[in-house]
Amino acid sequence: MEQRERWASKAGFILAAVGSAIGLGNIWRYPYVVYENGGGAFLIPYFVALLTAGIPILLLEYVIGHKYKASPPFGFRKIRRGAEWIGWWQVIVAFFVITYYMAILGWALSYTYYSFGTQWGEDTEGFFFNHYLSISEGFWGFGGIQWKVLIPFVIVWAVTYWIMQRGVSRGIEVANKILMPVLIAMMIIITIRGVTLPGAAEGLNVLFTPDFGALADPKVWVQAYGHVFFSLSIAFAIMITYSSYLPDKTDLTNSGLIAGLANSGFEFMAAIGVFATLGFLAAVQGVAVEEVATAGVGLAFVVFPQVINAFPFWNSLFGVLFFGSLLFAGFTSAISILEPVVAAVREKFHLSRKSAVNWVCGFAFLVGLLYTTSGGLRYLDVVDHFTNQYGIVLGGLLEVILVAWIAGKLGEYREHANRISYVRLGGWWNICLRWITPVLLTCMLLMTLLNEFSKPYEDYPYSGLLAFGWSVLGIILIGALYFTRLRQEGGNA
Repeated sequence: MEQRERWASKAGFILAAVGSAIGLGNIWRYPYVVYENGGGAFLIPYFVALLTAGIPILLLEYVIGHKYKASPPFGFRKIRRGAEWIGWWQVIVAFFVITYYMAILGWALSYTYYSFGTQWGEDTEGFFFNHYLSISEGFWGFGGIQWKVLIPFVIVWAVTYWIMQRGVSRGIEVANKILMPVLIAMMIIITIRGVTLPGAAEGLNVLFTPDFGALADPKVWVQAYGHVFFSLSIAFAIMITYSSYLPDKTDLTNSGLIAGLANSGFEFMAAIGVFATLGFLAAVQGVAVEEVATAGVGLAFVVFPQVINAFPFWNSLFGVLFFGSLLFAGFTSAISILEPVVAAVREKFHLSRKSAVNWVCGFAFLVGLLYTTSGGLRYLDVVDHFTNQYGIVLGGLLEVILVAWIAGKLGEYREHANRISYVRLGGWWNICLRWITPVLLTCMLLMTLLNEFSKPYEDYPYSGLLAFGWSVLGIILIGALYFTRLRQEGGNA
């Protein structure tokens, strides 16, 4: 087996960690979460969640990867024999995420091209859903593969495959050193342009006017913890894998704080830019900001093209900047989601990096073809909902329970981090991981389950939720147990 790869520099690792955390959700999800959950008052539960769960789990994963120098399955196996399946759970969750994430990345590439001359026209909703995606009628209307979606899907996969084949230092690190500074510069330009538009002040007023009454709603706090949890790329094997490539003497806590706070700063800047431009759109259309505020694919591929259409001049340039920022943010996250899967497969089957990348990317590409069909958006939505709301959260909960309660290694890991780090971890770290985080993650799971059974997600048919939701979770569990059993039976199987 090849020698374990290493980052070429600490800066390269930090940029890769920040690049993993900064993804599509920072741009199209965070602004709406703030707006919908108390505006400026949401920053209180957000930073509480960041300090009591987000950064503590991030640092825990840094320690696990750095201490054991292994992919997540084998890292968890070293924590406690029989826990390897938790690592495989996280790895397989990451695999399912990358299958649909690349489809969205393809959409961003298409819309970067469509920005030249605002080719989507005036009816941006009709263009996206009917012309570009060609959405079929009914959940089970698979339809055929859409070439307008397939071609960019193939292109982004080809670029990602090339980066992954080049390895950690020559591929992932170099890509992040190029993409991250450009992405940050693009977002700064978008934000500056947004706040100088007519109506921007009203948009920012809607975003940041605090509703302190919202703090009494438990759902707001759960939303804060949920967003921080997903935003930092924790609990689906990424940070354990990335930190396993670090040299023995590395300042773990300082690196974790830089990555966590840089991610928060970026999404805060993105929120300002997004709502400033929404305020401009509302002013042009003569409606309230609340009528144009939305999240997810609707914000990115329907509302923002409307914003770009309304620009007095240089609208094509603004479109390229916005969708280019989505594309770059998506690339840095995509390679980070792929890496733990590649690392785990390499260690399990004793493969070269080239072979592991071929198998993982090839299989993920084939599964992802599902999302290039006319029914792809619906299937993507369901898989995304179940992997995020259950797969990632449960993976994080199992991880914390294993380390803090079953193995009882928090003290050992805290000592390991403090021995090589400038910023020392105190007793708060133990308290957060032993008590606060497990309780909050359990509450998140229970509240999501209650909502799930009270009303079908997005009113999709139960057959669809079973086929693309609950079945995916079942596949993740069966796959995790299967790969663990291979280790126990065959060793080198």
